[in-house]
Amino acid sequence: MPVNLVRFEHRGTTRWGRHTDDGIVPLSGTFAGTRELVTAVPPDAIEAGSDGIVPLAEARLLSPVTRDRQVICQGKNYAAHALESGMRPEDKGYNMIFRKASSAIVAADSDLVRPAHVRLLDYEIELGLVLKRDIDGPVRVDETNLHEFVAGVTIVNDYSARDVQLPQMQFYKGKSFRTFAPVGPYLCLLAPHEMHYLRNLELTLAVNGEVRQRGRTDQMIHTPAATLTELSGVQDLRAGDLIATGTPAGCAMRLPTGWRQKLALLLPEAKRWELFRRSQADRPYLRPGDVVTSRIASRDGVVDLGEQRNRVVEGT
Repeated sequence: MPVNLVRFEHRGTTRWGRHTDDGIVPLSGTFAGTRELVTAVPPDAIEAGSDGIVPLAEARLLSPVTRDRQVICQGKNYAAHALESGMRPEDKGYNMIFRKASSAIVAADSDLVRPAHVRLLDYEIELGLVLKRDIDGPVRVDETNLHEFVAGVTIVNDYSARDVQLPQMQFYKGKSFRTFAPVGPYLCLLAPHEMHYLRNLELTLAVNGEVRQRGRTDQMIHTPAATLTELSGVQDLRAGDLIATGTPAGCAMRLPTGWRQKLALLLPEAKRWELFRRSQADRPYLRPGDVVTSRIASRDGVVDLGEQRNRVVEGT
């Protein structure tokens, strides 16, 4: 069975444990971060400590991916989201990759701080892959050896300031404000025979109880194996690094396609982005007081990554 691990704080001490219905069973080892955990603990060799069960009410759950890890993101990895973003998937056959600041990582139940100058704050539920080993050169990853590279999965919300990301052409800046990457609550470790669940998970995001996004991981354009193969030819990767695999349709942003998009490209840049902001005025972007909930699970319930809950608050 998949194993849900949590990183938690209890009585002033940060530890790792196994999440159960009865509480948290602390692990016997001491692990400084996600890298040390995934390289030391295979799912079938987790040992409980001697401290007994920690009641959930007494623990504060933290992000299971620590801030010393890279956050690598995929864009336009679901065809319907590409369309709502103004792109035709057949015209964008490449795998869009970008980075997100590790300092954006927060716990799954953290408040989402909207910077005072941001008005187009958007949500993106994503499946996060947590790497199992270092990759220092090109490798060939497929479904038969994927378990050698992926330790487990978690929920990521790739919150985005669209009025920074698009007019400034700054994916990194628009997606890297502090609190823009809640992760968890669980890191679900998968055994080799459980890797097929990576293609059998359902993603659901709601705002104030209204479902905005719903998708399945078998709708990904670029699979985890294909993405790891490609990334390995570009950069070094480290155990514990996080790859956010893209979001399904349903974001607040909508961009024009076809002749409207071509016409906009003929306008002066300042005018083009003025029209962009005006066109988004009636879209359901996040506002202070909104509550965003995100869930990822398999239909059979074997894999359940828990629930994120983020309340939007105004920043400075």
